[in-house]
Amino acid sequence: MKSTVVTGIGELTTNDPGLGVLTDAALVLEGERVAWVGPARLAPVADTEVDVAGRAVLPGWVDSHTHLVFAGDRTAEFEARMAGKPYRAGGIAVTVQATRQATDTQLAANLARHVSEAIRQGTTCLETKTGYGLNVADEARSARIAAQVADEVTYLGAHLVPPGEQAESYVDSVCGEMLDAVLPSVRWADVFCEDGAFDEEQSERVLRAAEAKGLGLRVHGNQLGYGPGVRLAVRHGAASVDHCTYLTDDDVDALAASDTVATLLPACDLSTRQPLAPARRLLDAGATVALASNANPGSSYTTSMAFCVATAVLQMGLTVREAVWAATAGGARALRRDTGDGAVGALRVGARADVHVLDAPSATHLAYRPGVPLTWAVWRRGRRVV
Repeated sequence: MKSTVVTGIGELTTNDPGLGVLTDAALVLEGERVAWVGPARLAPVADTEVDVAGRAVLPGWVDSHTHLVFAGDRTAEFEARMAGKPYRAGGIAVTVQATRQATDTQLAANLARHVSEAIRQGTTCLETKTGYGLNVADEARSARIAAQVADEVTYLGAHLVPPGEQAESYVDSVCGEMLDAVLPSVRWADVFCEDGAFDEEQSERVLRAAEAKGLGLRVHGNQLGYGPGVRLAVRHGAASVDHCTYLTDDDVDALAASDTVATLLPACDLSTRQPLAPARRLLDAGATVALASNANPGSSYTTSMAFCVATAVLQMGLTVREAVWAATAGGARALRRDTGDGAVGALRVGARADVHVLDAPSATHLAYRPGVPLTWAVWRRGRRVV
């Protein structure tokens, strides 16, 4: 396997408790893995050398929540929200209609375009969901198309009850033939437990059915108001509950006492003009927090994890180090990809060689210079892609 030594690193964020943040550091990448980490003066010889001239290096972003298999445009809906119209879950139906009408080629091209956009900004591990097909055939093809590109694919047939269908019979399909149709392409299942989407009993049915098929669980919860999403996620041992905008003290305590990650989606909160999720409160209570983009055409049309990090620092009370951890190691934990050989979200020996180099001397510049494109180089699985 060819090896590359990345040297001249001014600040290296490893997310390894034993290494912490290193200065004047180097990394050796061999094949798809990190082979060595340490002081630049001790770096071993490699086949090639890249001197980053004092720039900051961190793990690639791990975006653990996106919805990128879609067609159509919802600009008008966004403009209406900015004019004061409240966000409603039913807007998803607009994208469902466009997605059903699109060809496989159109869906795949749109997905590839957005994933490429994310990679150019430092995202090296990305999850995406179905959820804009909402029938057996279109959910199955969405899952199949997603699996060709994304690191992780989540089944979200329980995104919304399609117009013209009855909730109970639709949930029967989500838990039955639709679930069976997507199984070859997905590792996770999700449910939008929210007013206007699925209630607690319906959400419980979806989670139980997915669990019985061996899928890992995720939950969209507590986005538009207080509700049962967090309770359901914790009770079922879900890897994450995403949004977490409206949390009671009991919700916070439950997350802190569990292995369920609270995945916060600040770009979505801003786009829907909801309050920002209580990140500081969650961290202070001992909960594990991840940041993700929620990239989708309706409520959060961005693939910029750097924007999410800057928002978390400037408006949600996180330190830069906390926000960077949440957008890398936190996302990895939400995907259960933070341990073992090939882990993502960290730069330690054996981890996947996903490296993000900033055109700045420290990660602090992500918040210090918000909105400025700072990605200078990206390695994904040991191959330089930017």
